[in-house]
Amino acid sequence: MNRTTLSLIAGATALAAVTGFAALTAPEASGSGAAKAAARLPVQQTRLLCPEPSASDIAETSYTSFTPVAQGTSGSGKAELTAADEESADGSGSSQSGKTGKSGKSKKRSDAPTVTPKEPGRPVTGDSSGAGTPALIGTATGRLAPGWTVQETTEVAAGTGRGLLGTNCTAPDTEFWFVGASTAGSRTDYVHLINPDDSAAVVDIELYGKDGNLKSTTGEGITVKPHSSEPVLLSTLTGAKEGDVTVHVSVRSGRVAATLQALDDKLGGDWLAASTDPAGSVVMPGIPKDATDVRLIVFAPGDADADLKVRLSTPSGEITPAGNETLHVKSGMTTAVDLGDVTRGEAGSLVLTPNDTAVPVVAAVRVVRGKGDKQESAFIPATAPVGTRASVAGNSAKGTTLALSAAGGSATVKVTASAGSEGGTAVTKEYTIKGGTTQNVEAPVPGGLKGTYALTVEPVSGGPVYAARTLQTNTEGVSAFTVQTLPDDRGTVAVPEADQDLSVLLKK
Repeated sequence: MNRTTLSLIAGATALAAVTGFAALTAPEASGSGAAKAAARLPVQQTRLLCPEPSASDIAETSYTSFTPVAQGTSGSGKAELTAADEESADGSGSSQSGKTGKSGKSKKRSDAPTVTPKEPGRPVTGDSSGAGTPALIGTATGRLAPGWTVQETTEVAAGTGRGLLGTNCTAPDTEFWFVGASTAGSRTDYVHLINPDDSAAVVDIELYGKDGNLKSTTGEGITVKPHSSEPVLLSTLTGAKEGDVTVHVSVRSGRVAATLQALDDKLGGDWLAASTDPAGSVVMPGIPKDATDVRLIVFAPGDADADLKVRLSTPSGEITPAGNETLHVKSGMTTAVDLGDVTRGEAGSLVLTPNDTAVPVVAAVRVVRGKGDKQESAFIPATAPVGTRASVAGNSAKGTTLALSAAGGSATVKVTASAGSEGGTAVTKEYTIKGGTTQNVEAPVPGGLKGTYALTVEPVSGGPVYAARTLQTNTEGVSAFTVQTLPDDRGTVAVPEADQDLSVLLKK
């Protein structure tokens, strides 16, 4: 069986596990014989995996679990996070930690945070300190599954990668593209691989620099044990010192969640989420208005070069960055361009479109804020539109910015601020975003807020909307920040109706 076939099988397995399970129902007889459109039903199970937050002894990490209120859900549900090196809930997995009770099942690790929500619509938080926090495997079922999200935010006061590091915990899959990694001497970049399943996963990691593939044999056939996490230091995969690298993670067997941690000696650090699937046009929303440097990194994974138009979506419309109207990206080579302080005090999103023939690309921007020894960095990957609904947790009354971008026509969206984790009532507002613009909207805050809260974005009408949330805090005099995008939460799954045909039982 070749690698492509294995990937297809693994992809189908991952889809079933991530989007949940739904039963086919036989429709009432209509006599028309016409096929009916598939109904969209809430998923019944969601898996999310959170990477080890930090190797720093002074790291402070918070986790926020949230499920938005959704129609069509009822009954019970459960959502929990367990250490990746514990056994599976039914005791069938292998415990890497060896911490087992008399029953043979793993005990709860004391350094794993306790985050157990009871109902949709209200976030629940948990905390951990230091370098011992393990990677986490999360499972949500029943009414807590549709749209479940977990935010992992870490504050590191000093050292390499100091600042605010944030990531949405990731669903398992079979392929990931990370654009904006580095093997330069000033960077320490890890790819974190987490296997949620009862069998081992086998993973390949390929690196691409400015001149193409960075040959490596150590990146081939990496085994990730069941229910475990495997951090891989990029500089151990190649001797090349490249400032801009594209990382391709592909799974030969099984499935994993992958997230890249980028730590810089001077520019702080953050998590780099995977780019959306390769596409001819891509959007990177929510560049902070006070960015002092914006670096665009693009990669064309196919056999053809890509010629792209570069546009900055601003509150007043799309503009062309001076001197960077177009970008030529050679096939299989990572291309980067420094756009400087391109936003010039206004909210912005970068939009790449084909100059002529559409060639799929993956992309991201590295954003730097501050000057001198007070600089901090974050990454914004190309992302999918909000779609039906998207949520992001871990927001506070101050230090939260929500950016909305309408890359096509004008759009109206509904934004709901959930109840607070420790008290408060939900609030909803609607916003209209003109086509071709990006707006930093004044996001709603729950009434009587106590603790943190979640934001849920739902398009009401118009064209596609792209969204990003920025968290900001002051860490030892540095204005630290992190940015997360809001792609569709995949909280529903299409379930086609099926007619009963008993004649199949008579066929030989």
